[in-house]
Amino acid sequence: MDIVGKKYFYFLVSLLVIIPGLISIALFGLRLSIDFQGGSRVEIQNSKFKIQNSEAEVRGIFRNQGIDISSLQKSGEDVYIIRAKPIDEKAYEKVTKALQEKFKGVKVLSFQTIGPTISRELTLNAFKALVLASVLIVLYIAWSFRKVPKPVSSWRFGVCAIIALLHDVLIVVGVFSILGKLFSVEVDSLFVTALLTVIGFSVHDTIVVFDRIRENLRRMPEVAFSQVVNASILQTFTRSLNTSLTTMLVLFTLLLFGGETLRWFIVALLIGIASGTYSSIFNAAPLLVVWEEWSQKRKSNSKVIL
Repeated sequence: MDIVGKKYFYFLVSLLVIIPGLISIALFGLRLSIDFQGGSRVEIQNSKFKIQNSEAEVRGIFRNQGIDISSLQKSGEDVYIIRAKPIDEKAYEKVTKALQEKFKGVKVLSFQTIGPTISRELTLNAFKALVLASVLIVLYIAWSFRKVPKPVSSWRFGVCAIIALLHDVLIVVGVFSILGKLFSVEVDSLFVTALLTVIGFSVHDTIVVFDRIRENLRRMPEVAFSQVVNASILQTFTRSLNTSLTTMLVLFTLLLFGGETLRWFIVALLIGIASGTYSSIFNAAPLLVVWEEWSQKRKSNSKVIL
């Protein structure tokens, strides 16, 4: 199996998956939850009315308290989520009483309010966490692979790992941008947690392949670098695949029985782990070969000029 020989095909597959997500991000962005926008979120349950028929009445109840609803959508069986600007305790109590009087049997399952200052802080902290994690990964890999045999420098391992990591993040974010547009799926603080988990998993899988490349460079000093990389990928292929599949089976079980709260968190993990396995095998290591081929070609051209 010549994975390195078909590297540009695998790069093309990645681009075909990433590009629709990038287009969606550019056109529609992400549908942010109140964690990042600020506001109030009220979750209600009532089996006796359909939100399509009662939406005007629900909006009217909130409007009587000077509250404009930004969105009202179904979340689960007889469960509806109402989002609005920040609601204080007095207004919430009046709205709850009015809903219970208007719709007999209605239950308020949860009420959450996040101010704009907190939401901005959460957004900034989320961005800082992603950037810091990426920088530390590059530094750690560069240090761990500092004694790697020639021709590859330790920094190349770190940079290629980050490129593979960005591949996984872009796929997850792009898919959620599309889901947000088509199905009103929102990203919240759990989504950031999922991204950080995906980053960790992706790097872990990539380092397994890189470590085998380092070992084989010592064992096979006379073999061409591309052949060493291809052999290393094949040697770790089954291990990477089995690790990912067992993890995804557990997540799939949680998706079936974990309830509404964890649904999109688990979906993000499933997409990220599948993407991370692909990028570790078909992107990260082949990128090392492309970089080395480009470096050798540049050196050859320099000698010709001289």
